[in-house]
Amino acid sequence: MTTPQQEMINDNFWIPFTPNRDFRQEPKLFVRAAGEYYYDAADRPVLDGVSGLFASALGHGRQEIADAVHRQMLTLDFTASFYRSHPLAFTLAKKVSDLLPPGLDRIFFVSSGSEAVDTALKIALAYHRARGQGSRRIFVSRERAYHGVNFGGVALSGLTNNRRDFAGGGPQVVHMRHTWLEENRYSRGQPKYGAFLADDLLRLISLHGAENIAACVVEPIAGSTGVLAPPVGYLQRLRQICDQHDILLILDEVICGFGRTGKAFASQTFQVRADIVTLAKALTNGTQPMGAVAVDRPIYDTIINAAGEQDIEFFHGYTWSAHPVACAAALETLAIYRRERVFEAGETLSESFLQRLFALQGLPVVTDIRGFGLLGGIELAPGSKPGQRGYEVQKRLFDAGLHLKSTGDVVIVAPILVGTPEYIDRLFDILTRVLSTIPL
Repeated sequence: MTTPQQEMINDNFWIPFTPNRDFRQEPKLFVRAAGEYYYDAADRPVLDGVSGLFASALGHGRQEIADAVHRQMLTLDFTASFYRSHPLAFTLAKKVSDLLPPGLDRIFFVSSGSEAVDTALKIALAYHRARGQGSRRIFVSRERAYHGVNFGGVALSGLTNNRRDFAGGGPQVVHMRHTWLEENRYSRGQPKYGAFLADDLLRLISLHGAENIAACVVEPIAGSTGVLAPPVGYLQRLRQICDQHDILLILDEVICGFGRTGKAFASQTFQVRADIVTLAKALTNGTQPMGAVAVDRPIYDTIINAAGEQDIEFFHGYTWSAHPVACAAALETLAIYRRERVFEAGETLSESFLQRLFALQGLPVVTDIRGFGLLGGIELAPGSKPGQRGYEVQKRLFDAGLHLKSTGDVVIVAPILVGTPEYIDRLFDILTRVLSTIPL
């Protein structure tokens, strides 16, 4: 006998990042969303505790964004930005650059975080070639890193399951160690220990030669692996080493950008300047697929000036780059961030969030907690095999009325930025109740 939910699905949709056979036994479907809630197929409210997937920072169903999208679809529904473009693309590029440090103001639009990362890698290679240092083709990443699922991002990845089926593809990448240390267990904010791990970059420079390294690519806060905030001084040390050896520093802000740390970008919170920044997700509040790469002006100028006047300087782009409807959604989203002072509101909300997050310490199933701003990772004691407990817990949370993300045996919390302390309490009341019932 099939359930009403099973009648809503078929075998044609290959569901990403999901055990498809298990899903079809007990489908979990959302049919609408409003404010802080999703609603399932029975119209049961499910509290959104991870901002969709780090994207819906303003909550769901914002009328202003929907109206902007509707107007744009009736004005200019589509044009590719190949040999042509449209005014909104230039307006949005300026608005995005206004959020970034001066000079990080050349913006290349894409459709996702994965595309942003691959674009950033190509920009780094093109830059070094344009200045006569084409031997710089190696990228440095980290264990436990997540940089999307295109081949460049997979090569950078430090997550085993993201790599194992696709080994050997993409650019040459070498990896530094991740920053989790036993002595930093239950760190609230930046961990105290671990800045020395940045010197792994020096070891790789010594092994491969600085003249062969294009860029070091890191997430300011490693998100999908379970929220690893950088140790005090770590990012500053990476910046120093990159400067000393003429290596670009690429910061992946796809998850932690747009107010997640109280500033527009986490690199601003940590006071570290990137040469290239990747961003996506909350750029359109998740309403339209869009990402972007912000590039320091001298990098852009070097690439542009190396080509002839009527030559294409950078052979790269996507059909949907700077899609006019996505631009309209992004412009309205950025306007709401400014108008409602959302980043500042998120910083205020962080205190009650972190207080409730670390109150989970002491539950038998919890082995570690990490939190910074409005990002939290809760490490669970593993079950019979890695990842099993995390998967089962997120299913139990759905049944209890809470939507969260799990990666392996880590439950990740990323609340809506415009939530209230009462919203935070509802979220953690459900989470505490469910985690308290998990047998070891």
